[in-house]
Amino acid sequence: MNDHTLPSPAWTVSMRTRASSVSAAAALVVVALAFAVPFFATRAVLQDLFFILTMLVLAQGWNLLAGYAGLVSVGQQAFVGFGAYAMFAAVSLLGLDPLAGILIGGLAAAALAVPTAFFVFRLEGAYFAVGTWVIAEVVRLSLAQWKALGGGTGTSLPSGATRDMAGVRLVSDWLGVRAAQATDIVCYWLALLLAVATVGLIYRLLRSRHGLGLAAVRDNREAARSIGVDPLRIKSFVYLVVALVTGLTGALIYVQKARISPDAAFSVPDWTAYVIFIVVIGGIGTIEGPIVGVVVFFVLRNLLADYGSWYLLILGLIGIVIMLFAPSGLWGLFANRTGIQLFPVRRILTGTHNAQTIKGVPHG
Repeated sequence: MNDHTLPSPAWTVSMRTRASSVSAAAALVVVALAFAVPFFATRAVLQDLFFILTMLVLAQGWNLLAGYAGLVSVGQQAFVGFGAYAMFAAVSLLGLDPLAGILIGGLAAAALAVPTAFFVFRLEGAYFAVGTWVIAEVVRLSLAQWKALGGGTGTSLPSGATRDMAGVRLVSDWLGVRAAQATDIVCYWLALLLAVATVGLIYRLLRSRHGLGLAAVRDNREAARSIGVDPLRIKSFVYLVVALVTGLTGALIYVQKARISPDAAFSVPDWTAYVIFIVVIGGIGTIEGPIVGVVVFFVLRNLLADYGSWYLLILGLIGIVIMLFAPSGLWGLFANRTGIQLFPVRRILTGTHNAQTIKGVPHG
């Protein structure tokens, strides 16, 4: 009997691509430049970037729900409005710092998601979507009765609340700007932090074993359950996380606005329709899609803002054209043709043949 050397495959699983390695370095540069924007940009530019960042967070949250968990919600305004009203209650009624109010807004939205999940998770498909909208309307009508916060007409933050927010005075003295501009800078930095944290959290989740379970549940619930994945548990987790992030974003938006009303805080076009448009035109089921979509939406918003009611009609037509000719969105169309993935979450199996000595096998 002699030793015999046979080739045996050595398989490795990778999620890294050359484009993703380059994009990681580019992302660090972009974030650093974005942090430095307040040092040279005007207040109007900061407000535009704040809008882009907050809409990006909302879009990434909805994309995680619909694109990865298969939960198509049209009631995300419930968490935006509830988080904003919780922040207003913390600042106006309890006298807390708006920064603490933002955290309370996120936690309040997450708390709202717990009981509502028991209702909406009994529904599927279109019924789930309608159920989320019904919940949003119930929350809106309930808060419209809250006289301490202005009832149906809304209210404003107490005079000086944002001026005295943590960090505002420091930024004002550091950059030599007025309190109003310092408030915009602090809100912008918070939006940047929230956007980076949200994208990073979603990317890490999708690359983990929980991300595999989420994809399995989205594609085939029964098959996922047969291999030990609990569909209800993983969907509940995603629903709760998205509610938290959406509530934080809503609270931050209304700290910057400093005024709230039920109709504005629970606006379907502002916090759900536009978000869905961003994800659809950018590319649902990808992290890159909402990034591309929010930039396109911002450009279209500025170009079409003077067209009145035609604005929404044109946006709708653009959305229909993209869904017909590029169902995977603009980024999906680009990625399918080039193979480039900046945030790869698919596992790639690669193999090489190594020489392996097998004892006791005679030479042939």
